[in-house]
Amino acid sequence: QVQLVESGGGLVQAGGSLRLSCAASGGTFSSYAMGWFRQSPGKEREFVAHINRSGSTTTYADSVKGRFTISRDNAKNMVYLQMNSLKPEDTAVYYCAARWTAPPGYDYWGQGTQVTVSS
Repeated sequence: QVQLVESGGGLVQAGGSLRLSCAASGGTFSSYAMGWFRQSPGKEREFVAHINRSGSTTTYADSVKGRFTISRDNAKNMVYLQMNSLKPEDTAVYYCAARWTAPPGYDYWGQGTQVTVSS
């Protein structure tokens, strides 16, 4: 069983930056591909970014490409989401997720961290 805990959310002005962190425990972190998702009120949860087990391959939603960067530190059991040039439409609860089984699903989810971008 893997536990995921997100941190780093908060309130930021449009154009600003935030770095989200996700701490993993309870499993072999380097065995899991990791992803970030987000959900705004009244909307479905949407994919934001994905990183493979080694960190050599990343994938992004078109809406964040060029602004967000996903990374991981397998020695620290951490995954990060650096968010730059934030827009009000980035406001959401952000979740990290771990994938052990075959795509496209994820097996473990964190509780989420709120990101609010003011205009």
